[in-house]
Amino acid sequence: MIPFKNAYKILFLLSFLLCSTLIFSQNNKQKELETRRQELRREIQKINELRAENKSKEKSQVSLIEDFNYKIRVLSNLIKVTNQQANLLTRQINSNQKKITSLRDELKELKEAYAAMIVKSYKSKNQQSRIMFLLSSNNFKQAYKRLQYIKQYSDHQKQQGETIKAKTLELQEVNSDLLKQQESKKKLIAENREIQKSLEKERSEHERLMKSIKQNLSLYASQIKQKQREVDRIDAEIDRIIKAAIASSNRKAGKSENSTTFALTPEEKVLASNFVSNKGKLPWPVEKGIVRLGYGTQKSNIDNSLIIKSNGVRIATEKGAKVMVVFDGEVSEIIRMKNTNPMVMVRHGSYVTLYKNLSKVYVKKGDKITTKQIIGEVATNNYSGETILSFTISKGSDFEDPASWIYRM
Repeated sequence: MIPFKNAYKILFLLSFLLCSTLIFSQNNKQKELETRRQELRREIQKINELRAENKSKEKSQVSLIEDFNYKIRVLSNLIKVTNQQANLLTRQINSNQKKITSLRDELKELKEAYAAMIVKSYKSKNQQSRIMFLLSSNNFKQAYKRLQYIKQYSDHQKQQGETIKAKTLELQEVNSDLLKQQESKKKLIAENREIQKSLEKERSEHERLMKSIKQNLSLYASQIKQKQREVDRIDAEIDRIIKAAIASSNRKAGKSENSTTFALTPEEKVLASNFVSNKGKLPWPVEKGIVRLGYGTQKSNIDNSLIIKSNGVRIATEKGAKVMVVFDGEVSEIIRMKNTNPMVMVRHGSYVTLYKNLSKVYVKKGDKITTKQIIGEVATNNYSGETILSFTISKGSDFEDPASWIYRM
């Protein structure tokens, strides 16, 4: 059976470890939320910069709706993250207030005990009392024990003084943390009010624009369908080119041309493996950009009955933006189609990245290129002023969501 004193010590140690773990976890969570909040703030700044850059151009209603939807989504996420931070701070403030109350109670008890000890020590302070206490011993052993007692009592007195000093400093630190947390919470709440105003303004503009669009919905629906048909035409040609490249690689390797995957050399296997090991860490293909359209099948922002299919992402960026390859590889094709700006296809072993809507191309077929090497410039639409890069990632001819590959997309 565990002695009472030992059991108490074990319980105290477990409580201390649990409390420390909780504080560490809360601090980590607060850091994560702050990192995410700053990312969203930078995202809003990029949106505003791109809007200002294209202000002189007359954007299409569809593009404007996409802009509003994107900013509304980012603002909503920012409000959510800021609220999470404020709630976490509230919990930390409550915890610190309880800790302050507990420390004050402890200090009160310690000071009372210390005061009683000082009074008792004062009463037996003179040297004669101590000598008489020792001389009145019945034997040497008792005298030695009494001498040890006097020493231990003195040491205990000093230790109590040090404990009070340490607890006082701890109380001061917790009070300081509490004031900082309360100030941080005030700032977050004030910031959230401003974000809420911006969100309400964006929603109001969005509603006004949607009313205007609904008056002539059939025209806009027709434009969306036409745009989707053009995307489908390009995607079909890209699919054909990728499959032809797969067949060519298998033919060279003496394998069946019907295979759906590239035949890889030992070097290409290493390249593909490295590409996979960097999933979620690949750089963006442009220095500054926001995702205007995500991957997959989704409903149109204009008409819910219309379905938009996207094999990749459309990234809005600044005029004259340079396009960078996201990983080492080889330029597989420079694709030029009628009524379409050039595209660069880069192969990374069994994976392919595609960079569409370029105004300038700085590489040629067969070039070996390295991560972040500039391969061209994004084209800017003369009418709308928009600079949009379409970017895809596929394993063979099977497309994947770039957001799961590119760092914090």
